[in-house]
Amino acid sequence: MAVMEATLPRRLISTPVAGPLAALVLACAFFALRTDQFLTGPNFSLIIQQVMVVGTLAIGQTLIILTAGIDLSNGAIMAFGGIVMTKLAVDSGLPPVVAIVAGLAVCSLFGLVNGLLVTRISLPPFIVTLGMLNVVFALTHIYSNEQTVTDLPPALTFLGQTFQVGQTNVTYGSLLTILLFLLFAYLLGSTAWGRHVYALGNSPEVARLTGIRTRRLTIGVYTLAGFVYGIAALLLVSRTGVGDPQAGQTDNLDSITAVVLGGTSLFGGRGLVIGTLVGALIVGVFRNGLQLMGVPSIYQTLITGILVILAVAVDQLSRRRNR
Repeated sequence: MAVMEATLPRRLISTPVAGPLAALVLACAFFALRTDQFLTGPNFSLIIQQVMVVGTLAIGQTLIILTAGIDLSNGAIMAFGGIVMTKLAVDSGLPPVVAIVAGLAVCSLFGLVNGLLVTRISLPPFIVTLGMLNVVFALTHIYSNEQTVTDLPPALTFLGQTFQVGQTNVTYGSLLTILLFLLFAYLLGSTAWGRHVYALGNSPEVARLTGIRTRRLTIGVYTLAGFVYGIAALLLVSRTGVGDPQAGQTDNLDSITAVVLGGTSLFGGRGLVIGTLVGALIVGVFRNGLQLMGVPSIYQTLITGILVILAVAVDQLSRRRNR
């Protein structure tokens, strides 16, 4: 028992989440000392609202990066899903539930196509999703006629509504995002499917030899990621109250940033989805704290870039040390 208690702190420190979590705590402490507005319930609620869309996108990005892939098209897919949902509900007069299901299905379909191109034609994920980014971006602007969709029915903006926790207003969308992180943390950490995803990222050939259907698993991961992007589209629509064809243009990079800062290896097979949540919060805390301090937004981008480079450097050094 004493041995187990002694090794528990070491196990916690050795997890990929330990470093990002420490960075998040230090960032919160720093901004709490610099501005009185930081440590307030409304401000924390605002941070979560600001990261819920990118954080949800980052869940799908995490799944793909764990398989040693990457998805540059997720922000564009999200934007197209939002336009599909809003135009079907407003312009075509479909019931909001049907419009939402259609948007989720379209996003899943783009994920399926990505997965098929990666597995069936053996194209690199970077090239496939870079091409898909341009395809979906163009389709979004063609389908929307460059017009923002407004006057949405309440069902499409429900997740943007709030409920009170003490003196703090919390959006239903923020709650959904947290529940999604918990769900995928369970799926990756406690199911055979999750173990197969990690095995695929560590070594596709070894995974295949152990009986894992690697092609089917890869296609499933990309399709599921597309479905998650559809949920992010609904969250975006509910937060902004419009269907915006210009949305999501930098969210692909922001989602990768959250995944990397959360300790997930870009080389696959190592990382935790809860780490991605921590990574998204790190970005949100830095941007919020610097804004409260009156620091220009360009310096927020500069600091985020430095953090990403440091996170990837640490991951690379860790891989070399473990060889």
